[in-house]
Amino acid sequence: MADGLSTANADLGLNAFVGTNAGYAQLHTGDPGSSGTSNVSSTTTREAVTWNSASGASVTASNQPEWTSWAGTNGETDTDISLWSASSSGTFGLSMQLASSVTMDTGDSLTLTELEITLPTAS
Repeated sequence: MADGLSTANADLGLNAFVGTNAGYAQLHTGDPGSSGTSNVSSTTTREAVTWNSASGASVTASNQPEWTSWAGTNGETDTDISLWSASSSGTFGLSMQLASSVTMDTGDSLTLTELEITLPTAS
């Protein structure tokens, strides 16, 4: 048996986290760093994220955050996102790599079609 959280406690923690510090996603061109402020995209708008209730130590977004009509740097490659408590300033909650990097050009749109956070549990 592995050490770790119970599934019930993982779900409680995830629901509290996404309800507090994960309501907005910001794009990054590299690792966001320990404070979430490194390598911020030229498009600094944070898009709203809403969440389903956690189940089985995982929580998924209930919407698909989208950056439309790209007006940032042409040819920018975005690799990561950070999650925040507010649309500007706020509290940094978490960063993660995109499943694959994406190069954005003027007028492009980017949609996060899947967003999931999973915690390891005792097994």
